[in-house]
Amino acid sequence: MVPIKQLFKSTLGRKYLMGASGLALVLFIVIHLLGNLTLYSKNGDAINTYAAKLESLGVGLIVLEVGLAATILIHILTAIQVTFSSKAARPVVYAELKTKGGNTKNTISSRNMIVTGLVLLVFLVIHIIQFRFGPEIEDGYVTTVSGVPVHDLYRVVAETFSHLYWVAFYVGSMVFLGFHFRHGFWSAFQSLGLLNPRWSKPIYALGLFLAVLLAVGFLFIPIYVYSIQGSALAAGGSQ
Repeated sequence: MVPIKQLFKSTLGRKYLMGASGLALVLFIVIHLLGNLTLYSKNGDAINTYAAKLESLGVGLIVLEVGLAATILIHILTAIQVTFSSKAARPVVYAELKTKGGNTKNTISSRNMIVTGLVLLVFLVIHIIQFRFGPEIEDGYVTTVSGVPVHDLYRVVAETFSHLYWVAFYVGSMVFLGFHFRHGFWSAFQSLGLLNPRWSKPIYALGLFLAVLLAVGFLFIPIYVYSIQGSALAAGGSQ
């Protein structure tokens, strides 16, 4: 078994780690979206129940969060390493947009992976601060679900998205997610050596489909909360 330290030192190893961590993050994003769809319910019981079940995992949740943080860190470090090593090997951007048979994946998404990745990193930090380390039960954000007092995460979400600037920030960030995902999904298979030429186009098409689906799925949530729930909360608070 090759130590992770050795994988970081090898070009192929870094690509492998970047691809594997990327696909792991894809799985997390899909699961995260499915959980966030509970925000479309008529009240906050669904999302609060979902959040309470996660909290009930206790140490298990901490282990999952640490694993997720490690995966994100590995993805970021290897992405930076691969990008800079590629630029060092090809210092002159000559005819970079030329293709052979028109099958290149050199698109606006592929050329700006670092840019979209950095934007998503900033978004992630803000997102975690707001919703993972935001107001808790001891701050008065408590509600009752089935007779049990739980953290009122729904109130945190509703208050956040009652502000149009936060809605715009989240919507814009999800557009960047779509662009990053579009090329990243296909690239992950390529990095892992799993990309059979015959399946290259279908996998790229699947990546594009998932990119649109996930980006749209996420970006409509703040819009919905603002228009239906956030605005109602703001109106109630002004009375």
